[in-house]
Amino acid sequence: MWRGPRRILTWGATDDEATARLPGDDLLDDADGVSTRAIGIDAPASCVWPWLAQLGPSPRGGAYTYDWIENLLGLGMHSVDRVLEEYQHPAVGDTIGFGKNRMRLELVEPGRALAWRSGDGNWVWTFVLRETDGCTRLVSRNRFRLPTIGSQLGMLPMGPASLVMERKMLHGIKRRAERLALERRSITLPQRSPPGPPDRQAPRA
Repeated sequence: MWRGPRRILTWGATDDEATARLPGDDLLDDADGVSTRAIGIDAPASCVWPWLAQLGPSPRGGAYTYDWIENLLGLGMHSVDRVLEEYQHPAVGDTIGFGKNRMRLELVEPGRALAWRSGDGNWVWTFVLRETDGCTRLVSRNRFRLPTIGSQLGMLPMGPASLVMERKMLHGIKRRAERLALERRSITLPQRSPPGPPDRQAPRA
């Protein structure tokens, strides 16, 4: 198994998260390498899920990372700051283009887990949400197979580069989810009526 520096492969993840068996792991059991990165979000899972559901190249929501780098690679990413209602119902079998890869949704558990697998079967990308007391842990796991010497050598620079991009993505989702949670709270808070004019006492005779 390919093993890069632990701090690169498990940025933000607890030991339990890094070693846990997660939904989607069975889609690529014989992986040559695994990265597990995570972030805490001060918002319920219902405010995180929309950004995962719509992830993907335009006209979808983008990848919430450095678009200019993604687009140098021809990925067509344009990260949005709004929920796209037309992409809020992902289903197993949905596909997106991701560079040379054609990614297919293999697992959808709304509000909990989402897993994409590449057309050649050598890459599985899973997102898992775990909510506690209104806050959510977002875990991103990549499992990959390296069938050739070229792919193994290519992973040497890809490890640090993927950390830069994925860390930005996780922070991008966190920012959007926390803002969405604030917007939803402001809508549900009861509106107070403005105070009326002070009572005036009748003049004495």
